[in-house]
Amino acid sequence: MRISTPEFIALMAMLVATVAISIDAMLPALPDIAATLTPERPNNVQLILSSFIVGMSIGTLIVGPLSDSFGRKTVIYWGAGLYILASIICIFASNLETVIVARLCQGFGAAAPRIVSQALIRDLYSGRQMARISSFVMMIFSIVPALAPLLGAGLMSIFAWQSIFVIFIVFSTLSTAWTGLRIQEPLAPEQRIPFRRAAFQAALVEIFSLGMVRISMLTMVFAYAMLFLSILMVQQIFDQFYGRADSFPRWFALVAGLSASASFLNSMIVMRLGMRRLISAALRIQIVWSLGMLVLYTQGLMAGNLGFALFIFWIFGLFFQAGMTLGNLTALAMEPLGHIAGTAASVTSAVATLGSILLASMAGQFFDGTPLVMLIAIFAWSICGSLSAHRLKRFDRTRAL
Repeated sequence: MRISTPEFIALMAMLVATVAISIDAMLPALPDIAATLTPERPNNVQLILSSFIVGMSIGTLIVGPLSDSFGRKTVIYWGAGLYILASIICIFASNLETVIVARLCQGFGAAAPRIVSQALIRDLYSGRQMARISSFVMMIFSIVPALAPLLGAGLMSIFAWQSIFVIFIVFSTLSTAWTGLRIQEPLAPEQRIPFRRAAFQAALVEIFSLGMVRISMLTMVFAYAMLFLSILMVQQIFDQFYGRADSFPRWFALVAGLSASASFLNSMIVMRLGMRRLISAALRIQIVWSLGMLVLYTQGLMAGNLGFALFIFWIFGLFFQAGMTLGNLTALAMEPLGHIAGTAASVTSAVATLGSILLASMAGQFFDGTPLVMLIAIFAWSICGSLSAHRLKRFDRTRAL
């Protein structure tokens, strides 16, 4: 029996959420890990997050073509195996370097469910309908960032920080088993593309020859950079600037939960307004929002309870913007590439993720205990993203996208 659309959306959201739980559940553990493994250079603890994202970005470049050649489900199985093995290594690691290398491998494995889910959506849907399905996936997926820090903090109140990796193993096992039982392999043997260098190079040439795809990827770099930097720095700002480390999981859960409304809103209006218009509007609002926060900071108004409330509202805006842009940008990039969906999902995601995490990691190392670096970087990237998104209007004006 074919899987129903609601169940398909829920399963795709769980596959994508492998990435979110692997990042967000670690956030409450960062102070403990820093104190245990890198007490002299606490900013190095950010590498536990960024190494995972780097590994994921490298993995995304490979798993898509593999799924075009060997099938979607086979790649998910191999990715889950690597992810679980790396999680076990993290549990028994005794130094930061081992954790970083294992997290790199874990990210590589997590690329499989992330990319194959995009390819599966493109296998079955196209155009604005694909964007609508992606929005529903993101809406359900948003529950995980809301719950993951609470889950991590809850485990740490009973066990050591290593227990968080046990949750990763259980989560991956459940999502992989669900996929194996309920998803029918969409690629028949005759539809698969041989895994050859010439075929991959031809796909690369096609992907980068399309202006809409190039500009969508560039815009994704800036949109993801804003999201990743907020994830890398938000816990440290709670701790060092506001002195609210204990309440961080609850506030983060509230922000992430409320931001799910962005994906719901996008799914309701994207069919009428189109993806380009929504992307541009979200980035322009972010420019104004971030500039206002910079002004408030220079006037000394971001300290204390009022400043904390403004900061929470701004973080909510960042997550809301992600819900209004990332799904639409992915759909725009994937739209003309349905015949090579796996490779296209890999290349577009790899470029966007690697470019954005490099920007976010470099900015994160300048953290000085205040929100200033984060405010400046996100203001600059929102301007760059808006300028890039404006160029999307040049492509395919006659098509209703």
